[in-house]
Amino acid sequence: MIKLLLPTLGLMLLSCQAKCEDPADSLLTVLKTEILKKGVYDARKDAGIQLLKQELAGCAKNDYAGRYAILNKLYEEYKGYIFDSSYTTVIQLLALNKVLRDPSSEAIDRLKMGYIELESGRIKESFDCLALVNVPQISKEAQLRYYELKTRAYSDLDTYNTHQFHSDSNRRECRKALDSALLLSDPGSFEREKHVAEVYNLEGQHGKAAAVYTRLLAYDWITDWQRARAAYDLSELTDSIRGTRLLIISAICDIRSSENRTMAAFKLGKLLFQQGDLANAKIILQLAYDQASVYGPSLRVIEIGAHLDRVDARMLLASQKNKNRVLIGLLVLLAIAIAVTVLIAINVYRRLKSVKQRELLVEQQNRHLDKINRKLLEDAGIKEEYIGYFFNIISTYIARLELIKRNIEHDFKVKNYDDVLKLAREIDLKHERHQLFYTFDKIFLKLFPNFIITFNSLLKPEDQIWPKHNEALNTSLRIFALMRLGIQDNQVIASILESSVSTIYTYKARIRSKALFQGEEFDNKIMEIQFAEFDLPEMPATQRAFFKKRARQH
Repeated sequence: MIKLLLPTLGLMLLSCQAKCEDPADSLLTVLKTEILKKGVYDARKDAGIQLLKQELAGCAKNDYAGRYAILNKLYEEYKGYIFDSSYTTVIQLLALNKVLRDPSSEAIDRLKMGYIELESGRIKESFDCLALVNVPQISKEAQLRYYELKTRAYSDLDTYNTHQFHSDSNRRECRKALDSALLLSDPGSFEREKHVAEVYNLEGQHGKAAAVYTRLLAYDWITDWQRARAAYDLSELTDSIRGTRLLIISAICDIRSSENRTMAAFKLGKLLFQQGDLANAKIILQLAYDQASVYGPSLRVIEIGAHLDRVDARMLLASQKNKNRVLIGLLVLLAIAIAVTVLIAINVYRRLKSVKQRELLVEQQNRHLDKINRKLLEDAGIKEEYIGYFFNIISTYIARLELIKRNIEHDFKVKNYDDVLKLAREIDLKHERHQLFYTFDKIFLKLFPNFIITFNSLLKPEDQIWPKHNEALNTSLRIFALMRLGIQDNQVIASILESSVSTIYTYKARIRSKALFQGEEFDNKIMEIQFAEFDLPEMPATQRAFFKKRARQH
């Protein structure tokens, strides 16, 4: 079934246009799957070899022909699979030929040794094997193998010796041997088609050579080994995309036929490395290295190992670059995180600052409210005190007026006008005014006991105003006492003190000119003189909360 599918797959790959979907990725997947199954194919190969070994062990030692036939089968199994075993098997075949004395068989065995020497990179030894063969005395099949080996030997020599003189000579000899191989191969056989393609290739007719290889790949009767060779040769005549697909097919066929000559895998690994597919290149080159370690020249093992080292170095560099990109990404994220943190911190700081400012504003408003509250309490105390005193005075005056009224009515009834006149003369207005001021002073000093001392502390010592021993307050002190009570209008003060406005103004101006503080500052100091009740009750908590809420809303 596999053999039927591979030709179809090959034709599909070769006829696929550039616009079609590239199947290389799916082919690589198949190849990697086959690599995992390589042990299964090799185990199947080993089982066949083990059976042949058992058959050889059971064959009589004097049955030279039987042993030769079994060793030939063993060689075919070892060919391209295990180098040392194939080499040892050919030596055994040559030893038996000394007994059998068959020139054609011996020539074929010599040619087998030549192939082994050639595949191990020993071109001179391969030519030595060719020199030991007497071509006219061997069979047609042996002659075909002879010219095929000669063609391959001169082709490899041309590859390694690039000097123009030697190169032309090698190509001529290669063409002669190839023409002979072409004549000796059977028409319609794989060898005939392959040699025709090689002739076209040597003549520079690469299109015709590619067409022959394409026709070969379409056949369903060719073996996996033959398909691998045809696909590999065709890959060298096509572009890199189709060449990659053909190399993958060749590598797949090599694995399935347990072929360890590793040419396809090595070339494919190098191509994938050039394309930058490091992961797949490492897998394929590791396959080539494992194959070359079993079957191939030591120089090829070293070369593949060097390419593996390059792949590892490139992968390490790519990994380091990825780590650097990740590190840079992390650093960028860290920088962004730091920047975001700083922005958040700045925002929080601004909010806290705003909150503190609001708290300060609330505190200021609370202090202002406390001050207002104290002022209200102070005003209430002043009003209560003065209202009480003046109610008492007014009650006294009403009682006196009532007594005077009855006396006057009585005197008028009895027409005793002299007593009325006498009663009028007994009313002393100056004494009453003095009594009014005395009452005012007494109440004021009760409310502001430190007024006189504090007031004089605002003046220079030589300009201080002190009342006489029989006075509570004098006119100057009384003017500023009224100011302390909140009466600022000179007209009102003049009316209370029964003086002119100009007199009040003169008093104020003279005292202000002697004060330690000028202008409004002096008036403010007057207003700051403490009320008698220093320990006023604190504002209730509910009232304070109310004012804070109003302040926040503001």
